[in-house]
Amino acid sequence: MSELRGACIFGQSGGPTSVINASAAGVFTEAIKQDCITKVYGAAHGIKGILEEMFYDMGEEDSYELELLKTTPSSALGSVRYKLKDVEVDDTDYKRILEVFQKYDIRYFFYNGGNDSMDTCNKISKYLQKSGYECRVMGVPKTVDNDLFGTDHTPGFGSAAKFVATVTMEVFLDARVYDIGMVTIIETMGRNAGWITASSALAASKGCGPDLIYLPERALDLNKFIDDVKAVYDRTGKVIAVVSEGTKTPDGRYIPELNQDSLHVDAFGHKQLSGVAVFLANEVKNRIGCKVRGIEYSLLQRSAAHCASLTDVNESFSAGQTAVRAAVEGKSDFMVAFERAPGANYVCNTKLVELSKVANFEKVVPDEWITKDGNFVTEDFVRYAMPLIQGESAPPMEDSLPRFARLKKVRVPKL
Repeated sequence: MSELRGACIFGQSGGPTSVINASAAGVFTEAIKQDCITKVYGAAHGIKGILEEMFYDMGEEDSYELELLKTTPSSALGSVRYKLKDVEVDDTDYKRILEVFQKYDIRYFFYNGGNDSMDTCNKISKYLQKSGYECRVMGVPKTVDNDLFGTDHTPGFGSAAKFVATVTMEVFLDARVYDIGMVTIIETMGRNAGWITASSALAASKGCGPDLIYLPERALDLNKFIDDVKAVYDRTGKVIAVVSEGTKTPDGRYIPELNQDSLHVDAFGHKQLSGVAVFLANEVKNRIGCKVRGIEYSLLQRSAAHCASLTDVNESFSAGQTAVRAAVEGKSDFMVAFERAPGANYVCNTKLVELSKVANFEKVVPDEWITKDGNFVTEDFVRYAMPLIQGESAPPMEDSLPRFARLKKVRVPKL
């Protein structure tokens, strides 16, 4: 395939992770090396930055600061939750994107995100092809939820799993300080897929973990939940239960909906979830009458770069590099994915998966990895997840505080 010369643009979308910027570092450092890429742009707040012509000249950044992105959490360019309408319904945004790409000679588009972001990639790529504008589009995976189809795991999950396992071990020890009975309910992220929740089993594998784990893949019967907790409490006097924010009742309602009239809905139609731990803690207190504490790990799960997995950081960086190299080689309409090599030792390779096969599909925890009673996970999950949390990664320190990347964010003048 002939060489394609032109600028590239990279955007970040959806919820941040502690390693999303490692992928950005991979894209930027690799794109700057490529002779056929004339300019390297970073979109402010994802697709909104492209629509509004708000992006940065990444070639103006210091190489050291770009390197520091590998250990800087959150989305350095700013993220967004913006849903493109189907082109048949409204093609306004698509025409605008094409106009901007033509104006700045953007021939490479890299988008970093999860399910909805891969859908955005796919829609833009198809429109550009139909319009006869040559632009290579690549999806760079990201989500702590680990629910992207076609990849063994996603950048961000390993670090979130490591954080959840680590903090759960610490909570376990704290919850056993006093000689009185207590139930601790921990709420983790996970709307439809319970990978993060299941990662608390890594703590249990070290003897300092939960007694009960509930994933959204199985409905939560409130009466059975109380029975499960009471059985452990009567036996040991101490209970730790980890529950996903997306856990539903048998009739399909999210747990927070049991005491709320409605939940806020975002641009993609997702209900905003929280309050599971508090609700269940109150139920336990009222029904069992013991001391109880509800804990929500909240944003810490996706922002704790001080507890990131080095494996996750390196793989996230590699995903960005691979996206650029594949695009320069002529590939388009793909997402970078991970493939685990067979064998006892963990080896991870990159591959490409068609965007159309990824967009809007969710990968859930296999049913056979959930125990028959639905209140824990099997050893198969532990064997799957343990390699993903290996290695220590942390930002360099300055006055004993983390030194994160300080980007200049030089605005590209509007043409």
